[in-house]
Amino acid sequence: MSDTTPTAVVTGAAGGIGAALARALAARGHHVVLADVDAEALDALADELGGRAVPTDVADPAAVERLAARAGPVDLVCLNAGVLSTHPGPVWEAPAAEWDRVLGVNLGGVVNGLRAFVPRLLDRGEPAHVLVTASLAGMLTWPGGGPYAASKHAVVAVAEQAALDLAATPVGVTVLCPALVRTGMSTEGADPMDVAALALDAVDRGRFAVIDPEWHPALATRAEALAAGRHPSLPAPT
Repeated sequence: MSDTTPTAVVTGAAGGIGAALARALAARGHHVVLADVDAEALDALADELGGRAVPTDVADPAAVERLAARAGPVDLVCLNAGVLSTHPGPVWEAPAAEWDRVLGVNLGGVVNGLRAFVPRLLDRGEPAHVLVTASLAGMLTWPGGGPYAASKHAVVAVAEQAALDLAATPVGVTVLCPALVRTGMSTEGADPMDVAALALDAVDRGRFAVIDPEWHPALATRAEALAAGRHPSLPAPT
């Protein structure tokens, strides 16, 4: 590998949006460092792309620190790993262990990734970027959703905080907030390769948020309702 070859780290890379990001980045000429708890699928993708597989539980801060150390200098960090809640009903019905599991991966995985990688990116002093995968469920609120929706709202807030803290540095932040995507989490929705392309285009352009335009009016309506103190209503696309 040439010293000038850009390197990207992708968590949750064994399938879905993560695998799509890895394939798109490899096609762009990046060396990809792939992380996931599914070691078998991870190895298969690494073999396909000529990348490096590093089995990692993103909920474990020490494991993510080891990932960052093994990855070496990187140009792009995709904090993408996530899980669905098995209790998508009212928030009070989800057991404490389910809250711990979902928040540990979805929110903890992002926080652990920022903690491990951002200091290294800043010490390097070169232009770099962090791409955080959240969800439309982190921008808008539907009834139910359980710990998953709450975790994704928190991920959006953490991404905003990171972007503000890094504003005067060469490290940029983008948050991806897709609606339904055809992954292990859903049999319906957008092609993950299309979602990956939109995300990487936003990184190239230095954009912060990637949200399907059909949901922009619903997002504006939510903000207006909150500012006016109105009760929540069901969001709908245009």
